[in-house]
Amino acid sequence: MREIQFREALREAMQEEMRTDSTVFLIGEEVAEYNGAYKVSQGMLDEFGPERVIDTPIAELGFGGISVGAAANGLRPIVEFMTFNFSLVAMDQVINSASKIMSMSGGQYSCPIVFRGPTGNAGQLSSQHSSNFENWFANTPGLKVVVPSNPADAKGLLKASIRDNDPVIFMESEVMYGDKGFVPDGEYLIPIGKANIVKAGKDVTLVTFGKMLSRVVMPAVEELEKQGISVEVIDLRSVRPIDYLTVVESVKKTNRCVVVEEANPLAAISSEITYHLQRWAFDFLDSPVIRVNSRDLPLPYAPTLIEEILPSVERTVKAVKQVLYRS
Repeated sequence: MREIQFREALREAMQEEMRTDSTVFLIGEEVAEYNGAYKVSQGMLDEFGPERVIDTPIAELGFGGISVGAAANGLRPIVEFMTFNFSLVAMDQVINSASKIMSMSGGQYSCPIVFRGPTGNAGQLSSQHSSNFENWFANTPGLKVVVPSNPADAKGLLKASIRDNDPVIFMESEVMYGDKGFVPDGEYLIPIGKANIVKAGKDVTLVTFGKMLSRVVMPAVEELEKQGISVEVIDLRSVRPIDYLTVVESVKKTNRCVVVEEANPLAAISSEITYHLQRWAFDFLDSPVIRVNSRDLPLPYAPTLIEEILPSVERTVKAVKQVLYRS
C-alpha cells in the first residue's frame, strides 16, 4: 500500500493502461505541454509522446467527435474535459454518437471511450462552472457513469473504465485532486457497478457518492456517532449502473435511509434510490427516506450563499435525526 494523491492515482491508472495497450491515448485541452490543467497528466507527454498525449484547441465538440470516431475504429481514447460543464458543447457526440453506436449498428461497432474530468462545485467558480451532471448522463442508455470518492477507487475504477468496451463517463472533483489515500500495490481494478460499504452500522443507512463522502457524510457520521447513533455508510461508486441490491439489503437491516447528493433535487440519483427503496424495501422502512441535495438554484459566487445551497454536515445530521424521530 502507498499513500498518494487523487491526481496521482488517476495518472497511474492511465500510465499503466497506456503501457500495456498501445490503442489507449489521452486527448484534451492542456493535457500535454502544460501537464494537465490539474496536473493529472504530469509527465505523460515525456513518456508517451505527442501522438498519444494530444493537446487540442478549446473545441470540445471537435475533439469529442474525433475521439468517438477513433473509438469506433479500434482505439481507446481517454478524453479529458477541463470541467464537465464544458462537456455540454460536445453533448451531441457523447449522447447521440458514443452512447448509441453499439445499438444503432446492431453490434457491429463498439465505442470503448472514457470521458473524464471534474464535476460539481469547486468553490467560488459561480454557476457556469459548478454544475453536477451525473444524473444527466446516467439517464442515457449506453453510458456508464462512475464517480470515485478516494484515490484507491479512482485508480481501480479508471483502469476498469479504460478496459470497458462501452463509453464511460468518469467524473472527478477539483477539490479532491490533492486528497491523499492509500492505494494497493500492483495490478488493481474495481468492477464498475459494485457499491462499497464504507462503514457498517445498525440505526440508519447513509447513501452517497463522490466528494460528498469525505466532505459531508463522514464528518456528519463522526458527529452522529458521538450522539450514540450507529450509521451504515454506502458509497455507490457508480450511478449507472447502480448497485441497488447493496442499498436495499442495508436498509432492510437499518430500516431508515438518508441519501446525500450534491446535484439539484429534481430527477436526481437520490430520487432514483428513494424510488427503489419504496419499491423493494417498503415493508422494512420505519420512516420516509430523506434526501439532502443542493437547493434548486444556480450556484452563486458569494461564499455565504454557496454554503446555504450545498449539502452540509448540519443538514445531513438533521436529516438522520428526522428519520430516527429524534430532535
